[in-house]
Amino acid sequence: MAALIDPSLLNPIFPSQCRLRLQNLQSTKPIYAPLVFQSRPCPCSAGTIDPVPETTHTESVENPNSSSKGSDGRKDRRKVVRIAWEKLVRWSRSWRSKAKTDVLERTNKVVVLGGGSFGTAMAAHVANNKAGMEVYMLLRDPHVCRSINENHFNLKYFPEHRLPENVFATTDAKEALMGANFCLHAVPVQFSSSFLEGISEHVDSNLPFISLSKGLELNTLRMMSQIIPQALGNPRQPFVALSGPSFASELMKKLPTAMVVASKDKNLASAVQQILASQHLRISTSSDVTGVEIAGALKNVLAIAAGIVEGMNLGNNSMAALVAQGCSEIRWLATKMGAKSATVTGLSGSGDIMLTCFVNLSRNRTVGVRLGRGEKLDDVLSSMNQVAEGVSTAGAVIALAQKYKVKMPVLTAVARIIDNELTPQKAVLELMNLPQASINILSNLMLEPDYCSIKLLRYVCTTAILISLEKQVEEV
Repeated sequence: MAALIDPSLLNPIFPSQCRLRLQNLQSTKPIYAPLVFQSRPCPCSAGTIDPVPETTHTESVENPNSSSKGSDGRKDRRKVVRIAWEKLVRWSRSWRSKAKTDVLERTNKVVVLGGGSFGTAMAAHVANNKAGMEVYMLLRDPHVCRSINENHFNLKYFPEHRLPENVFATTDAKEALMGANFCLHAVPVQFSSSFLEGISEHVDSNLPFISLSKGLELNTLRMMSQIIPQALGNPRQPFVALSGPSFASELMKKLPTAMVVASKDKNLASAVQQILASQHLRISTSSDVTGVEIAGALKNVLAIAAGIVEGMNLGNNSMAALVAQGCSEIRWLATKMGAKSATVTGLSGSGDIMLTCFVNLSRNRTVGVRLGRGEKLDDVLSSMNQVAEGVSTAGAVIALAQKYKVKMPVLTAVARIIDNELTPQKAVLELMNLPQASINILSNLMLEPDYCSIKLLRYVCTTAILISLEKQVEEV
């Protein structure tokens, strides 16, 4: 049962005005609110906040039906949950039955540029989606090529995982790219431009590029959506960014994973979704390319910071505070660059940040842990057989922060540690000594550094005036 209630009467802060509001009830837009009948009065209405006494044994004897009523309530709740779940499953099945598969059916060849762990995992995943499709991996190492073609193993990264029979490897760019319907780019960001320039003559102008690489080019601050078209000499080269919380080893094990494909071309994003989606990989689409790319790039830098906290044994409190601050800094910069804040707080933003910052499988987090324990950066990098993109991306953070007028204390501290200009211990001390103003004030100061001193001065002056007025009132 429901009643018409004046919205202003739902919580009458000023009871003396209730009569006037009741007189204007007909002129006020009504809303429907359920009438709830309580079997006993709320303790607050009696002028007390003491808890309602628990039911005694004698009360339970006097009410023999109370237990049966509770049991019926639990059954009703279970029924509601079961019905909601069944509706969700029916909706999901209906949606899947309408899903298009024409792109996957027409695709005969996919090429993967790069033979690292993630490129290999995605090659195996795409090959498993359609047995009759050829998946070519373009590699530099002839020994790895021979291992994949003859034994179906990438001995360098996945010696224990057998690759599908329809995965092939080659060092010949022309052979790999000829007749390809889609191209997955898995070359590290810092080497992408020179690599693509070397193979550009074999790339079809309409070949869609799906970027698996996350990071920013150090000297130019370019993202992959800028690097690929410019390196190929084709500003209209179809581009899609793939990002999200995903470790290559778990993809190889076919564990449940969710990722995002972002493109300004909605139809292209849907086509790539068909190619990549499977029973163990959910693919969402987005049009916010900038948000997906910048979050995917800067989360690697934040993961180094999280690793440093872990390596220094600073505890869970500081870890949570640091990651929260880092997420805010990424959001500030991303929105300044035109990204949507919902993207940064979604799967490709917060989801990827949580995975990279808190899980030991993260290469960037591992770098941070070893730096926090006192190891030298050169020693850390020389002992790794994979690229930690956050190390090179960190150098672009300061330039980006200056370009878009955003203060990023945590990520800038990581860049200075990597440049050997700051020790982790000194960085922690400096970060803890940041101004302790309100969150709103700090946010404004971080976003508008040109007016930092003005805003801070205004805040201090206003506070001083209020304190002076309070003293004058006390004297009177």
